[in-house]
Amino acid sequence: MTRLFRPLTLALALCTAAQAAPIELAVTTLDGATFDLAQQRGQWVVINYWATWCGPCIKEMPELDELDHARTDLVVLGLAFEETTPEDLEAFLKQRPVRYPIAVVDVYAPPKAFAVPKGLPTTHLVAPDGSLAKSFLGPVTRADIEKAIAAAAVD
Repeated sequence: MTRLFRPLTLALALCTAAQAAPIELAVTTLDGATFDLAQQRGQWVVINYWATWCGPCIKEMPELDELDHARTDLVVLGLAFEETTPEDLEAFLKQRPVRYPIAVVDVYAPPKAFAVPKGLPTTHLVAPDGSLAKSFLGPVTRADIEKAIAAAAVD
């Protein structure tokens, strides 16, 4: 009987270890810098997939910007998930400025760190250890993110 449970126990341990592995993501932001998730360990990271044509995305940008600057233990990264040029995106951001970094991602080859968004906005909250704490599909508020952080801290 023990022989039967050993492979099952090993498989379960491997699955648990895979789920706990830190997320790997590195993108080039509009200012030419590299945003590397591994360099953000110790902080909460909000990764927000958005597009210039997405009304709810545009609406949440000021609140995400405020959150990014209100908390020293949190950073926000915007991932523009649309076919656009950096120049067009920079022109858009002149009209709706945010202080957090923005990167354009290829809709045909998005970062493998997360599943392809099923809708926009899609926001991922990454814990200080690099693991995924929570994902949101649809608009998110500062209160939603802070509630998720508080809930994760209790776990």
